[in-house]
Amino acid sequence: MDFTPIFGQVFHSLWYLIPLLLVAAVVKSPWFKGVMGEAIVNISAKFFLDRETYHLIKNVTLPVDDGTTQIDHIIVSKFGIIVIETKNMKGWIFGDAKQKMWTQKIYKHTTKFQNPLFQNYKHTKALEALLDLDNSVIHSVVVFVGDSTFKTPMPENVTQAGGYIRYIKSMNQQVLDTSQVANAIERIQTGRKPASFNTSREHVKHVKSIVAEKANNNACPKCGSELILRTVKSGVNAGSQFKGCAKFPACRYTTN
Repeated sequence: MDFTPIFGQVFHSLWYLIPLLLVAAVVKSPWFKGVMGEAIVNISAKFFLDRETYHLIKNVTLPVDDGTTQIDHIIVSKFGIIVIETKNMKGWIFGDAKQKMWTQKIYKHTTKFQNPLFQNYKHTKALEALLDLDNSVIHSVVVFVGDSTFKTPMPENVTQAGGYIRYIKSMNQQVLDTSQVANAIERIQTGRKPASFNTSREHVKHVKSIVAEKANNNACPKCGSELILRTVKSGVNAGSQFKGCAKFPACRYTTN
């Protein structure tokens, strides 16, 4: 029996589901979550921070010794320069200012991710070198957007949603004059790489090379711990070997 006409009828009646599925896949992707998180911070900054006092510069890629570093948002004001790292995450968030890795827990699923304060430290140092300013006027802020809940006490510069606006406004002591603010803005705009697709692609390539280098050095790319050779003890792959993180089950990274 020829089922071709039947398949044709089904496809003709359900073709509209294909773009819906594609849209759903994009919405759930890490890229889209990152874009939405940054958009939320951009919009709130424009609505709740005075544009004459606070100057927002977004998506800044700066050259550094080992490649590039990408900063989500920089706010330049007479009260200092704020470097913002955005995290669009959900679930319970566990972390401490001094921990290398933080934890995201969604029901029974646990994921480790790099301490965003450590991640933003590289951003602040790159900006410090570019602007030739004292580090006391450059501030690191981490903003979590999305349906997440902090389950451990967080430093005051780690906030949720609009909390970063209150933190920025709490800085009320002038540390930069008008000429210093203008000079900082100009240096950032001239020192950054063009905000283009090629710049983002090259930065992603650079980040992937760092992850690959960590893997080649027998270090877990997720938490930095040692990778240990293990053997599958049961199932269809029993006897085969793989490398797993020494911190299992806290970190479940594996590689062939």
